[in-house]
Amino acid sequence: MTEIPNAAQKVPMMFRAQTAGRCQLQRIARDAESDVERWTDEWTDRAHPVPSSSPQNIQTKTYTLSWRFVTNGGQDDGIIRPVIGAFGLPYYPGSSMKGVFRRVCTPQQADRYCGKKLTGGDFEPGILRFHGGYPTDDRWQEGLVDIVHPQQNWQVKSDRKDGGAFALISLYKPTLRFGISSTKPEKTDWEEVWELWERAIAQGLGCRVCAGYGQPSEVQGKRLYRCTLKGQGAAPKLLNDEGEFRPNLFRASVRGHALRIFGGLCQPREAEDLVQTLFGGVKGNATVGLLAMNFRDTRLSVQDYGTDPYAVPAYQVEGQLNWLLTRELPPEEKEALIALMRSLMRFSMLLGGFGKSWRRTDHRLFYPEYYEGRQSKALIGCHWQWTDRSLMYDSRVRKLEQVGQFIDDVRKAAKTWMEIQGVAVHNSYATGWREAWHPDKVQVWGREAEDDEDCEAVRWFHGPYRRAIREARIPEGSIYRTSVAGSMNQVGRLWHRMYPIVRLVKDPKNPKKPIAKKTRRFLELLTFFPNGTPESDAFLTFLESEQQEFQKLWIAEN
Repeated sequence: MTEIPNAAQKVPMMFRAQTAGRCQLQRIARDAESDVERWTDEWTDRAHPVPSSSPQNIQTKTYTLSWRFVTNGGQDDGIIRPVIGAFGLPYYPGSSMKGVFRRVCTPQQADRYCGKKLTGGDFEPGILRFHGGYPTDDRWQEGLVDIVHPQQNWQVKSDRKDGGAFALISLYKPTLRFGISSTKPEKTDWEEVWELWERAIAQGLGCRVCAGYGQPSEVQGKRLYRCTLKGQGAAPKLLNDEGEFRPNLFRASVRGHALRIFGGLCQPREAEDLVQTLFGGVKGNATVGLLAMNFRDTRLSVQDYGTDPYAVPAYQVEGQLNWLLTRELPPEEKEALIALMRSLMRFSMLLGGFGKSWRRTDHRLFYPEYYEGRQSKALIGCHWQWTDRSLMYDSRVRKLEQVGQFIDDVRKAAKTWMEIQGVAVHNSYATGWREAWHPDKVQVWGREAEDDEDCEAVRWFHGPYRRAIREARIPEGSIYRTSVAGSMNQVGRLWHRMYPIVRLVKDPKNPKKPIAKKTRRFLELLTFFPNGTPESDAFLTFLESEQQEFQKLWIAEN
């Protein structure tokens, strides 16, 4: 009998144990091929082509998902990867179809279509059979390796970074064909069946639906709040170094701001529970959040910016962001949640942005001389603005004098939600968090800029904010590479935003109805979380007594 050399290394990755030396799908190697990349290559190389048609006795419809889609096969420890069916094709199981279908049925519809329990413990099957959802073409094989990078604790609570990037395997914007058949086809109201299925799919399919996964491209769910916006910034890289605009950046930012706001109004444990109720989580018992998210882009471009070693993918995107309700709420609670989500989105847009480097304004727009005609420096910052209907309905802060009242209104919306949830507002807030939103922890300063060239504070991140004055014995002031401005592995304590000013003017066609008009002006805003270091204290002294451009905008109401 001939011995096969290194036989263990010839076993496909899919059939190896998740252990060192065999297969570690969560171990990401930056200087070599990761196991997860080899795993997916071996899988797709051997998968059969997608069938072009379905059996004649099965009714089918196709739907395209707006972003990524994943179902948890549950077969490999520590990683989420799709359910894989016959011929190596990923699919959405019929049992899962039946589960989400039943959720939207009335009791009578559920009994007829899905089955019912009988007295004595027997079960009467329903008339429908759910055959699952399969890709319609081979595009499902593209961009399978997905990266998840949790950052909430590092962004909000402390300067210590826990963990890193994690891999999962998901399908990118797939078109899926779903099949349903009936044991009594002549007595089946197929119009009603597909209407119920579309209501079911509108709630999201598969895993991580609250983070924007598994959402249909056409929004049909219980929409709580929507807005239209556009932005640009640095796109994250996948393992193959390709850039991807990831809509879950909206959820990450809004969730983080919700934690900051609640953290300034109640104890840490209560703040975390409130956020988990809204967005879901796995702390304690796993919670399905009240909110799901869907982003439908109307314009999207991802192109490389810069040259090595600073070359990065950069996105330009425009679209509609929808926040969806995952279950019914009493009218009072629903109205409070609408007010809270509207406030959190406007807060995110006013003071920061979304995605990588959101604490900084886009240097390409507001500090072009930083690059000096060459792109051999890092892409810093992002820029977001309202579009279309949101110019009127969401761009509510149009003057510096309105910033303070707006922040109070956001906290008021949070307090109302806390009251409904039975959480009391008190002074024992999250004092240990780096960015809890409390007047003792944060200050907001601002000025009105004439145009994009009139950006004052952007230079302070790269040079002195104050030149030394020897006669007055005043030293040079700098926050460059300090805990105030941050550095490569340290999140800064200063947010810088250029927020576009929108004016209301009379509509020539209807003088009684104003319309929103863009201007060249901006609100230049600084959000500062002092930490008592010498650099922080010196910068705070500069803001309070040594400059006249910026004024303090928020003093919390009693």
